Amino acid sequence: MAILMDDQRVAQRILDHIENGTTDLGQDVWREPVQNYRSKERMDAEIVRVLRRSPTPFCPSAALPDAGSYVAREAAGTPILAVRAQGGKVRAFRNVCRHRGMQLASGSGCAKAFVCGYHGWTYQLDGKLRHVPHEHGFPGLDKNLHGLVPVRAEERLGLVFVTQDEPALCNDSPDELPDLISPEQHLFATSERVTEANWKILLEGFIEGYHIRPTHGETFYPYGFDNLNVVETFGPNSRVTYPFRRIGKLSAVPPEERRVDGLLTYVYHLFPNVLITVLSRHTNVVVLEPLTLASTKAITYSLTNRGSDQLEMRKQAERDAEFVSQTGAAEDRAVVCAIQRGIASGANESFTFGRFESAIVNFHRSLGAVLERTN
Repeated sequence: MAILMDDQRVAQRILDHIENGTTDLGQDVWREPVQNYRSKERMDAEIVRVLRRSPTPFCPSAALPDAGSYVAREAAGTPILAVRAQGGKVRAFRNVCRHRGMQLASGSGCAKAFVCGYHGWTYQLDGKLRHVPHEHGFPGLDKNLHGLVPVRAEERLGLVFVTQDEPALCNDSPDELPDLISPEQHLFATSERVTEANWKILLEGFIEGYHIRPTHGETFYPYGFDNLNVVETFGPNSRVTYPFRRIGKLSAVPPEERRVDGLLTYVYHLFPNVLITVLSRHTNVVVLEPLTLASTKAITYSLTNRGSDQLEMRKQAERDAEFVSQTGAAEDRAVVCAIQRGIASGANESFTFGRFESAIVNFHRSLGAVLERTN
């Protein structure tokens, strides 16, 4: 049985909604206690018991194109280094020298080995300790016991998944999914932005279309619909489809010949904290990293969509990304920051998520279930 509908079934569902003035509806109304956004104890549990134990997309495979390509950043508060080793296998390690704890790498690049900038201890791409300057000063040192500390890494769906701590949570990204990032897609930009809002508030803004007309009245709404979405959930994950008005032209196309490229946006939420937005001309992989109760770092990997002309695809992708960043994304950030500023007001004991917001309901239900199971 397919996990998600194919493009043709999605198109038909959208056309039916347009004709009937409807949208997908969830089964439940969910009330999430505001205290769950304000509690340091709760956030610590989310990081230690969920983010560090979930197989979480760390970066797209396209960020590690060659042997020696690496990405180093903090994930769930831990410095992590992912690298494509010789032979093509992706490995991940705690980004810490085994001598005095210095971080070995930062950002991204390509290296033949990782050399500690403090004392020069050198590690191979497979994490083995290769060289210790003036090694006679460390009598009895067993290099085999002082390699970089590995964490679990695997490639699937066009992404590099990292699991930091054991026991790992069940893998809830089914193998039946197609590659979310294909080998034809090329990374053209990586960016980081800190938003003054709790990570869950930031995530919620991505996975519901109930806000499109009020929030994006002069940007996205003229091209889209007011509260018309297809919402699919699979385990703790979801996909929300945002159609453009021009998808209506598919009503004159035989169902088996319908193509949706450029006619809708897919937003995948991969539990717990990663979003993949497939837009008209580019795709973003967005990783939300909690910093404090009221701030989140979003790391965004921007890729071209599928196509044969790489130069033209990149130009189109860059134009598309600039439009989205300067319009709708800026509007969304303003909203989530305003929610964060009001969260301590005492006006709400809980936030209410209705039947139009079923992907958010699925997220909170799944997060609460994991925390209860691992308590």
